[in-house]
Amino acid sequence: MEEVDVEPVVTKIPAVSDGKHMGFAWGPGDILVYETLHKASGASGSGCSFIHEVRKDEDIYSPILRKLFNESHHIFVGLQTIREDLPSKSRKPQFVSISKNYRSVIRACMEELQQVAVSAKDGEAATQYGNQVSILLAIELIWNLCEVLFIDAAPAGSLLLHLLDWVRLHKADVDEKARDVLQSDSPAEHRDYWDVVMSYVLQGRLDEARQMLMKQATLQPAARNMYKVMDTLLSKMPFFNPSGTQTLTEFDVKWRHWHEEVDRCLQDNSFASNKHLEIICKLLLGDEDTLLEHKELLGTWYHFLVTRLLFCHPTVKPAELHYYAQSCMTMFLDSRSVPEPLDSILLAAFEFDIHQVIKDCSIALNNWWFVAHLTDLLDHCKLLQSHNLHFGSNLREFLLLEYAAGLFTHHSLWQLAVDYFDHCPEFGRVYLELQIERVPLDTERKALKVLRICEQRQMSEQVRSICKIMAMRALRNNRLGSALSWSIRAKDAAFATLISERFLQDYCTRGTFSDLDLIDNLGPAMLLSDRLTFLGKYREFHKLYEEKRFTEAAKLLLSLMTAKIAPRSFWMTLLTDALPLLEQKEVIFSADQTYELMYCLGELTSSLNSEAPDTDRPMQEEDIEVTKVELLRLALARNLAMAIVKEGTVGT
Repeated sequence: MEEVDVEPVVTKIPAVSDGKHMGFAWGPGDILVYETLHKASGASGSGCSFIHEVRKDEDIYSPILRKLFNESHHIFVGLQTIREDLPSKSRKPQFVSISKNYRSVIRACMEELQQVAVSAKDGEAATQYGNQVSILLAIELIWNLCEVLFIDAAPAGSLLLHLLDWVRLHKADVDEKARDVLQSDSPAEHRDYWDVVMSYVLQGRLDEARQMLMKQATLQPAARNMYKVMDTLLSKMPFFNPSGTQTLTEFDVKWRHWHEEVDRCLQDNSFASNKHLEIICKLLLGDEDTLLEHKELLGTWYHFLVTRLLFCHPTVKPAELHYYAQSCMTMFLDSRSVPEPLDSILLAAFEFDIHQVIKDCSIALNNWWFVAHLTDLLDHCKLLQSHNLHFGSNLREFLLLEYAAGLFTHHSLWQLAVDYFDHCPEFGRVYLELQIERVPLDTERKALKVLRICEQRQMSEQVRSICKIMAMRALRNNRLGSALSWSIRAKDAAFATLISERFLQDYCTRGTFSDLDLIDNLGPAMLLSDRLTFLGKYREFHKLYEEKRFTEAAKLLLSLMTAKIAPRSFWMTLLTDALPLLEQKEVIFSADQTYELMYCLGELTSSLNSEAPDTDRPMQEEDIEVTKVELLRLALARNLAMAIVKEGTVGT
């Protein structure tokens, strides 16, 4: 088995420190830890009644970071729609645009977190927000570099321009300092004046450096010529123009001529009387010692790298970057200090080791959001095709599955995870089937959402499971209509039969049906079970009776018994329902129909007589049953006589 790269982070749990025995239960995204009753020898003290929840990913519970997850989800879904058959030239600008969209979402969340951190009254909360800002800063820094090196894949010449933009974007404190200097009464005499000038030069912002130097030149008329020479050197420094007609070779020749001119000025001691201008001249020559003297202004080894490339190797090729990156990191960092995880990640990027970047980010960051989305984008750029994992899935799918599985533990973000699983062709459906069953169905609305997701993906087993759970819950709460509706959706004949029985029992007790709208509109669903069919047809009989369509009602009532659709236990109720029709002045039941009713009554009474007498049954109930039978016999005999007379009269 492969060894882990770093030791896992230790999570301290209060009760463990006393040497207590702990029990735990794994959840999909967290662990429940609790103290057990078992006591080790020598252990003392009372038991702890707390259950501790150890969360794997705390970020999904941050309201601001939830915006990051929501917004990036839309970008992710849009990325999946880019056609793979398009030529790479037309796809590349789309990928760069998507990468910038991801970065803009990161920046928006970062700015909001900064505002909340500043306004937070609780010190602990402010620290937490500050830490999240630091993580997002690092994420955006890495993503931006990956965009330059891998996605945009800038060639020599353009590469340095992109790296300059990268450094300028992530070293914004220069602008704050410059604002303070310019807003002061005498900018040229401000204590940070020369720091701002040097910082502008180190970032290649030479026009701004020239504007700053003019303020100093106006204060020193005697040194005006010296400032003019420096202004000329700064204005002449060539920058490669990718959209221009100049070739890289022509630019290189022009740059070397300018470099020689700067070197001549230094050799001629043109700035010997002004140490600041002399330092600027050395910076323009890319003098390593002078650059390293300005570590504080550079701040990081990668800023040092880009500045060194700007003034020494402006036509650096992508393949040469790793050499300069390694040497700059070694020169800039203290030989005794261990590189931070961020340094290792950036160095791996400069070495064009994409898989090492993803691996180190997975270890260093506390959730899968960054690696999942970056890997997905790089995979679409066809940069990860050669890297498959030993356990069945490719790297992109593995990271997306891990990220989506984490989202499923959240009460609202689980809906986003569905789309991520949808775009994992190998294991996505399996994961979705397992995870969707764990979504707590707190409300009917949420259950319908989950159900819709399952139905859209033909997940029939999960559909049945959800419907059964909701049907059982509705039945426990005596909501028969809802229970029947869910059981019909589940196509569960046994459960539909059970609920139909409950409806019929309710009818026998109360004399009316509940949830008439549902029963009236069963349609083909009533064929799910015999009992449900009977319920639907019996309700239809009542409607016909209410509409005074007695002949049709009588025919339907008889068919329910003769076709054996009605349960035997319900025959007495049906025969009782026939009484008002038998008592009508007009003959409703024909002679044949009356014979059939008599046969049904005879079968019912014979079965009742053959049963063992129920000692628990009150005498009054038995008397009522006997009275009903006598009334029915009398009504049937009278109806038969009337039917025979009527039919005989019609015949003659």
